Amino acid sequence: MGRDHGFHPVRITRIIQETPDTRTYVLDAPFPYRAGQFVTIKACGTLRSYSMSSSPETDAELMTTVKRVPGGLVSNWMHDHLAPGDVLETTLPAGVFCLREGGEAGSAHDFAAPVVAFCGGSGITPVLSLAKSALAGTERPVRVLSANRDAGAVIFGSALGELAQRYPGRFEVRHHLDDWEGFVTADQVREFAGGDTDADFYLCGPAPFMELVENALLAHGVAPERIFVERFTQATDPPPANTPEEDTPEQEGTLTLVLSGKRHTLAQRSGETFLESARRAGLAPPFSCEAGNCATCIAQVTEGEAKMRVNNALDEDEIAEGWVLTCQGEPTTPHVTVVYED
Repeated sequence: MGRDHGFHPVRITRIIQETPDTRTYVLDAPFPYRAGQFVTIKACGTLRSYSMSSSPETDAELMTTVKRVPGGLVSNWMHDHLAPGDVLETTLPAGVFCLREGGEAGSAHDFAAPVVAFCGGSGITPVLSLAKSALAGTERPVRVLSANRDAGAVIFGSALGELAQRYPGRFEVRHHLDDWEGFVTADQVREFAGGDTDADFYLCGPAPFMELVENALLAHGVAPERIFVERFTQATDPPPANTPEEDTPEQEGTLTLVLSGKRHTLAQRSGETFLESARRAGLAPPFSCEAGNCATCIAQVTEGEAKMRVNNALDEDEIAEGWVLTCQGEPTTPHVTVVYED
């Protein structure tokens, strides 16, 4: 069975002003979820994914936090127009930026290992969710380095302070303010990581920040499988919409796309993702981030095989069932059939 990617009406019960440009939307949405996951919202004729700041272990209500982005279509609409009582259309929670559980690969020691997080700006949103769950549901120590441009930009300052008071000796938060200290450096990352190279490290924030932190951790001796990264920015610019045929040569084989119950068969093109093929055929399948993070574009390979360039959304069981992120998937056999969920 594939995951439910339909949209569900949810009512906003409260709106919390976190900072001048950041709001938390408290939703009447009794969905099961894991700390660190996100929901995808349908608004303004498009889709956007926003992380939960709530935790299923500590919060009775589901909360998603949205920072106003200059020029951002959906974030500005939400800030300017939504009020308590309004209804949003969202998917069920999804994402794999989660705490490892006892049934996953690793020793029992791994699940007592520290949780160490580095976040920039609104990247604190899923990290707060993770921290609350780790503190309430395990005995693991948690440390968070939260980088912001200045004191006025700090999101969840009070909530983080309350966690430090509630869990003395188990929770530490370090606020890094760029206007006082400059940007975070690799040396500061290594110093904050300290000797906990066997910790689980969680990274969320602007792409350059996460790249610096990840490279510093790897150079510090942290194993790649202990680094978990949440990305919502588009990794690369999309190719031009009308690429000349001679620049994208056809290869032997066919691709069949099934969307809304209708089959569309076309020739495969070298290096073309399923989403790009669908666009070439004049189709309009669902998608959002185009970076392999949100799973809005999920479909199932029912014939042939495919590979994904990036996968930050599907777990191993879903991949084994043939599910693929069409923004990252491309054929590896001459004939492939991909079925989008209705």
